[in-house]
Amino acid sequence: MARRRIPREDGHHALDLVAAGSAGRSELATAVRFTLEELAELAPGNSVEVRVPPFGVTQCVEGPRHTRGTPANVVETDAATWLALVTGSTTWSDAVAAGKVAASGLRADLSDWLPLFGRPA
Repeated sequence: MARRRIPREDGHHALDLVAAGSAGRSELATAVRFTLEELAELAPGNSVEVRVPPFGVTQCVEGPRHTRGTPANVVETDAATWLALVTGSTTWSDAVAAGKVAASGLRADLSDWLPLFGRPA
């Protein structure tokens, strides 16, 4: 498991600021990085690379480990779409259909793990 870098309290605070529409670039970056850490904890592994430029990247989901070159399974989206996905403001299928998420590879469908917050227990 990757070492957590953003304390949960700081991550949730950044998410609250984003939800309230009062987040600056620093808080937006913290929210994205925190949620990428959460995804890596929920779906540990190295078969899918999730990119949210320019704020962060993580590897997650069990399967073959990617070590060099272009990963076989890549998800890329912007910060606003990523945060909408992890908070449940939009669905994976809607974001992909709208072209807001680029997902390539057999394991690149993250719908089993999203949203990260507001999921049933």
